[in-house]
Amino acid sequence: MCQASDHTSDAGCPAVEPLQDRAQAPSRRSLLGAVAASAVAAAPLFAGAPAAAAPSNPSATPLSLTLLGTNSGPPPLATRYGTSSALVVNGRTYVIDCGRGAVSQYMRAGLSMPSLAGIFLTHLHADHVVDYYAFPMLAAGASGAQGFRNPIDVYGPGPAGIASTVAGAPGPVPGTVGMTRLAGQAYAAAPTFFMTEHTGIDPATLLRVHDVLPPPGTVASATNTAPAMAPFKVMENDDVKVTAVLVPHGAVYPAYAYRFDTDHGSIVFSGDTTPTPNVIGLARHADVLVHEALYPAGLAILGLPQALIDHILATHTDVGELGRIAAESDVRTLVANHLSPGQSAAVSDPTWRRQLRDSARHARFGGRMLLGDDLMHIAVQPGASRTR
Repeated sequence: MCQASDHTSDAGCPAVEPLQDRAQAPSRRSLLGAVAASAVAAAPLFAGAPAAAAPSNPSATPLSLTLLGTNSGPPPLATRYGTSSALVVNGRTYVIDCGRGAVSQYMRAGLSMPSLAGIFLTHLHADHVVDYYAFPMLAAGASGAQGFRNPIDVYGPGPAGIASTVAGAPGPVPGTVGMTRLAGQAYAAAPTFFMTEHTGIDPATLLRVHDVLPPPGTVASATNTAPAMAPFKVMENDDVKVTAVLVPHGAVYPAYAYRFDTDHGSIVFSGDTTPTPNVIGLARHADVLVHEALYPAGLAILGLPQALIDHILATHTDVGELGRIAAESDVRTLVANHLSPGQSAAVSDPTWRRQLRDSARHARFGGRMLLGDDLMHIAVQPGASRTR
């Protein structure tokens, strides 16, 4: 049986390891002193037209972003899928968060499973992980564009260091490594039956899972979830260098924002967070910042209990703050994502756009602000270089 401390892969057992134990080998990416700035192509924010579906070949440009789902919160909607994004770098796809419908939206976006190179989880709330294990479980043993056989790397929060309060699940709350191991056990029936008939493989063998831990010396815990910190490196390969910071999101720990730096531009994902200098520092001079957005007035329209409204207000970022965050980060483009509430009956697209426009004007943000929509495709093309 695979254990959370495994560092090498035996037959049928994926290698898993805490990130801070991994050797951080230098590469050409760490020598980047300048990254190409970008011209971002997407539906205009204030045109009033819905975003077009992603093209059949998101890999047509060296760097592109597709929003697979833009809804916030666990309750499912008919009109928006759960939060998930796909970043394509040089033909390889990296998925950030795996909300409800992520696998279906991945295929609808024209992305192939063999191109999947990695998955990054910002935190372990249900609306960010519910479709995570579906990727290997549904693709294991499949052929063509529907499956993959080469293991991919998964990066997500390590253990919270607190006890579980879930009935029947005593012990500490698991991190990404532990969650993956338990998911493999929970869904053991299907691959067992398939492998008995020689028609499938163990989904766990398709994953190399890494618990992302704050760097040594960081004074962070479940009671001090996001102290001021500099970005730290999560991983690096020939395509991309990924860095992260802790972000405040209520009781959630650890919760991360991620930055992806490539030769073709840089994209940052805030994850779920209240306004924090950590995100501003991480996103400094980025080409695209994908940031969560909350419209408080929409919560009252839904008739939610006041206690739940207070919780949401305390753990998310008011859309009115996005202009300031974009201006202080000096990003070229901000994309509003993880929309709360996601129901058009509570907040229409014109209302979202008006709020973004007002936020940008008040902050004197001169860049571009886009309202995210499911299957919105953003191509980042090389432009004039920018020194960081």
